[in-house]
Amino acid sequence: MSTAREPQPLTLVEALIPVFSLIFLIALSFYLFGDAAAAGPTQIALVVSSLIAVVIAWRRGHSLGSLHAAAIESVSSGIGAIFILLAVGSLIGTWALSGTLMAMVYYGMQLLSPAYFYVTAAAICAVVSFCIGSSWTVVGTIGIGLMGIALNIEMDPAITAGAVISGAYFGDTVSPLSDSANLAAGAAGVDLYVHVRETALTSTIALAIALAVFWLLGGSGDFDTSSKAAAIQASFDMSLLLFLPLVVVVVLALLKLPPFTTIFAGALVAGVLAAIMSPERVATFAQVVGRDELPMWLACIKGVWLALASGYVSTTGYPELDQLLSRGGMSSMLDTVWLIVTALAFGGVVEKAGVLDKLITPIIERIKSPGGLITSMVGTVFATNVVTADQYIAIVLPGRMFKTTFAQRGFAPVVLSRTVGAAATPTSALVPWNSCGAYMAATLGVTTASYAPYALFSLLSPVLVIAVALVGLRIQRNPDTLVQPPEDS
Repeated sequence: MSTAREPQPLTLVEALIPVFSLIFLIALSFYLFGDAAAAGPTQIALVVSSLIAVVIAWRRGHSLGSLHAAAIESVSSGIGAIFILLAVGSLIGTWALSGTLMAMVYYGMQLLSPAYFYVTAAAICAVVSFCIGSSWTVVGTIGIGLMGIALNIEMDPAITAGAVISGAYFGDTVSPLSDSANLAAGAAGVDLYVHVRETALTSTIALAIALAVFWLLGGSGDFDTSSKAAAIQASFDMSLLLFLPLVVVVVLALLKLPPFTTIFAGALVAGVLAAIMSPERVATFAQVVGRDELPMWLACIKGVWLALASGYVSTTGYPELDQLLSRGGMSSMLDTVWLIVTALAFGGVVEKAGVLDKLITPIIERIKSPGGLITSMVGTVFATNVVTADQYIAIVLPGRMFKTTFAQRGFAPVVLSRTVGAAATPTSALVPWNSCGAYMAATLGVTTASYAPYALFSLLSPVLVIAVALVGLRIQRNPDTLVQPPEDS
């Protein structure tokens, strides 16, 4: 009777082929298609790279069935993120329809000066994200409003997106309510509050540097917004009541309801608010005004339904407002969903094949200094974000790979959790095909390549955790687990 062939470890060349294939094909897609690469070409690059990885793994004894299952399991792990993304699309549509987005822009223009806009945007997002523990929720609500304000006071959208992401990811990294912070602590077996305290040391410094830079990047303080404010007032009845959907989202987030429920509830509340406060506009959008056979209440349902599904199309007559408000809907997120699905499938295959293990394990075995070990771990975490396209895998997989080595070198588990937490969550937003990078780009309307240089917290956080290790600070020891590595390691 025949038995299944035992899978064999990959050679170094075999492990490098899928990674280099991915890098080459994605670079080629951006060279050939520019910003349109994320609308299909990048997804094809990921599929082709996945097939290359499948062939290599199959030749090494992995069954096609096991590789297929690994891809499906990986995609399944991202279903929650996909539903959040769809909810955000609906929220953008109804917030544009109801006037909630316009209210955020209108009142923001009254309160925020171009001279300190970037630093204020980052600070607001940092505080709210710390309170609710979710960078995605902050970016999908407050971040959208801040982007609208930026466009209306002629601030750079790429810098604004970088400021929003910097603040949002600070809170997501150090908040006890953050799922990624809880996962990092759990992966290393560390008390959550010990992990948060240690991570906050470098994260606070990274945020302070980012805020200082955003302050310096501020624009002229004498920009006249009166004409744009008048255009908004002519098209919408401004009222603080329009902030009700935002309040609902924040309250539900503080109550720790699931993100999809929280965000979609905010979308539905905005739809109801639009039907109550501006039924004529909703009915006009539904293109049913004047049809006797369709009563106003049913026309409003149709208009809200369209905004949830396909987004809102503004017809105020003011080009700048119409450009800002014509957006949203679940359908607007489908390219990003496609990107996340193909990226996670690739990540599942390469993890099953043992690509990262083959590339990283020899490096770990040769490193002796604490600084070198932590530097290699940060590099591994970022590489995992690139290859597997998922921040949660980038937390768990490197944490599992390095845990024994950290223990053998006598490091306390919090050193491991702090390193993972400071590197995995922030850098996920810097990878265009990572679920986080794809979400940020789709939600804020700015490509990852454009905002990445200004996502200062995401850039500084891993650098600072490396710097602290290289100078020998905060390297707590756990002598009870110390096992000296072999002399030839």
